[in-house]
Amino acid sequence: MRPNPSITGTGMLLVLAALAMPAPAPAQDKPADTGKKLYCWDTPRGERICSDTLPPEAVNSARQEFNARSGLRSAEVQRALSAEERADAELAAAQAQVDAAAAETRKRTEQAMLSTYGSEDALRRVFNERAAIVDNNIKTAIYNVGSLREALATQLSVAGDRELAGQKVTDKQAQDIRQRHTELLAQLRLQAAFEQQRKALDVEIAETLARYRELKGTGAAADAADTPASPPG
Repeated sequence: MRPNPSITGTGMLLVLAALAMPAPAPAQDKPADTGKKLYCWDTPRGERICSDTLPPEAVNSARQEFNARSGLRSAEVQRALSAEERADAELAAAQAQVDAAAAETRKRTEQAMLSTYGSEDALRRVFNERAAIVDNNIKTAIYNVGSLREALATQLSVAGDRELAGQKVTDKQAQDIRQRHTELLAQLRLQAAFEQQRKALDVEIAETLARYRELKGTGAAADAADTPASPPG
């Protein structure tokens, strides 16, 4: 076979050297990460436990999760909230929502009370959104209280029937009754707090309307209109 005339001398040597070099070894795949986790948590007695499985009694506990292969922490899970703590969190969130709406309402009414609102009805509409929020919270709490009360009554009735039949109330039944009772008390606290918010809002609305009447110079006329007429003698 005759050499290619375009490859001579030094070029030919380079080609031969390239052909003589061993082919690069194929890249090896990295071992797949199995995703196995290691869990570490503290028991109620203060003992530190680490395991590759999470027992049912530790599901609601605060814990740290580690990658079993690398040893690096992958997550930190906070403990589950109790019924009372959840109620407190719901109340705080609802209060923050109402407070934010209140701040916005005050800002709008102070800036535009005289220049924008031509009547008390127009001013009252500013408060409609806040009143709707609180009223909806009250309705939800009332519904939850009713549902929890009914469920608790059913559980107590079942437990009472077992005792009357000479059977022992199981630990799980007793625990469920205590849990439902705790949830009911928490919802009752929420309902009372929401109802108090509604009363405070009514006072604020009355005070704002009084201030509006004062600025408009219609206070005396409005008071006279609000005063019921005396029955004829």
